[in-house]
Amino acid sequence: MTIVKIALKVIVVIASILLTLLILMHKGKGGGLSDMFGGGISSNAGTSGVAEKNLNRLTIIVALIWVAIIIALGLMAKYHIG
Repeated sequence: MTIVKIALKVIVVIASILLTLLILMHKGKGGGLSDMFGGGISSNAGTSGVAEKNLNRLTIIVALIWVAIIIALGLMAKYHIG
């Protein structure tokens, strides 16, 4: 296994964990699983619109990185690179 493949696999694991945490940090839209993880408590405190926008942007960036690495690993496996 090449160093590039190992590095991509490590990055995809880190991105997966980070993406899960970022999704759980989002403000709940009314009931459901987000309340089980403290969404009801944080909804009383209120978050600023800027913080929510930045969280959305960061989540999208991490998700795009995750998708790109998954596609790269799939192409490497298909064409037997590494």
